[in-house]
Amino acid sequence: MIIYPAIDIKDGQCVRLFKGDMNAATVYNNDPAGQAQEWARAGFSWLHLVDLNGAVDGKPVNVDAVRSVLGASDLPVQLGGGIRTIKQIEDWLMEGVSRVILGTAAVKNPQLVREACAKFPDQIVVGIDARGTRVAVEGWVEESDIHVIDLAEMFTDAGVAAIIYTDISRDGTGTGLNMSATIELATSTTIPVIASGGVASLADVRAVRAAAQHGVTGVVIGTALYDGAIDPMMALREAI
Repeated sequence: MIIYPAIDIKDGQCVRLFKGDMNAATVYNNDPAGQAQEWARAGFSWLHLVDLNGAVDGKPVNVDAVRSVLGASDLPVQLGGGIRTIKQIEDWLMEGVSRVILGTAAVKNPQLVREACAKFPDQIVVGIDARGTRVAVEGWVEESDIHVIDLAEMFTDAGVAAIIYTDISRDGTGTGLNMSATIELATSTTIPVIASGGVASLADVRAVRAAAQHGVTGVVIGTALYDGAIDPMMALREAI
């Protein structure tokens, strides 16, 4: 399994939100590039990067900060937030992003996901951010009528590299992953699923590793790493 340390960028700073609330942001590092280097030194093999302002505004906003992260280490980066067009996808891949995450676009323009998967094989990830069983969009500000599993099923044959499933009600809370919902989603699709939202301790890492048999292949960890609740070295050992 892969552990993806999160670098969420708001107003050029590395932050963590509480339940996706843009007005409840805690700044952990003024230098996202420095944070990327710290995660690289810790031994992680990927970075999970989100342009939070971009997710809300519907277009890339923290472009300079993202570029600084891309130039700070050799780790592959998966990037989401405000990416809505083929041109934006192509531009970020050309800049050095390894995988682009489509969340709102997957709901509002599913054909874009299919087109992107065809044009950029193994480089498109679908972000499914859920409140209950419904998918939220536009930086989690709006709630759609689409069921989580129905959205996943739309892309079964599209060539999506992975689905990142986030339980918004747990994100940034440290109350533990929603493993039951994560496994339910993973068993409903052939697309690999990455768990996210609320990681609290090494028990969550072990739970994701145990769920590999169901198709859960990784986990995004944010607040627990920043607050020291999870030691990077111990987490990476559990992931083996």
